[in-house]
Amino acid sequence: MEDESIAVLVTGAERRLLEPETRRDPAALEDLLHESFREIGRSGRLWTRDELIDVMTGPDAVDVQSAVVTGEHVELVASDLALLTYTLDADGMRSRRSSLWRIAGDRPRMLFHQGTPLGPHVG
Repeated sequence: MEDESIAVLVTGAERRLLEPETRRDPAALEDLLHESFREIGRSGRLWTRDELIDVMTGPDAVDVQSAVVTGEHVELVASDLALLTYTLDADGMRSRRSSLWRIAGDRPRMLFHQGTPLGPHVG
């Protein structure tokens, strides 16, 4: 698969994870998050796949509002691994994000994610 095709797959999958419908659907999250998925949250907490799915689909889940993604960059770090970096402006907060995606055929699954807060968006 060409680098450009991988970039389209990965950025599309990442954007699906920001959609409220996906974030509330355990089956969709299980499909997009690899079994060994880990996330370092903004508090520094390390989340497992199951913990994150429980929180995202539970009664206290919070939807991302007005998410604007900019500066997307995909780098192929191995034949089946892609690193996506971008900036996210959502709910008055700005963060720099990175995620590592394993690609099997035309199916990307996120292995790792981290977002680092940058503070409120100015202008």
